[in-house]
Amino acid sequence: MEYVHTVILPNTRQDVDIERGSIFFIGTATALLRYAGFTILTDPNFLHQGDHIHIGYGLRTVRLTDPALELEALPPLDLVLLSHLHEDHFDRLVAKKLEKSTPIVTTQQAATALSKKGFHTTYPCQPGRR
Repeated sequence: MEYVHTVILPNTRQDVDIERGSIFFIGTATALLRYAGFTILTDPNFLHQGDHIHIGYGLRTVRLTDPALELEALPPLDLVLLSHLHEDHFDRLVAKKLEKSTPIVTTQQAATALSKKGFHTTYPCQPGRR
């Protein structure tokens, strides 16, 4: 049996411009997308230059650059799009400081792990599915 999850985002904006949008590159896989009145953050990583990053399987690396924007400077988010749950895509600062009710679209495995961290609005997707 296939389950379909529909993410319904709040309609809090009066003037919606569907002809223009913006992409602000923050660093690594992290970008802030604004389109049609929505603000979406991809793969949030806000660690700083020199911070150690755990990337799974006992491996770690070091962040080489600072993010172009601090986590605390983000505008209100409608959604986080998370490709997978490694610290180079969802770091420990984000896990600690991101509002736990923020909708997160991600893999089933990441959604399960995030729920154990207190995130209660996750939407698991199946790879390769629409």
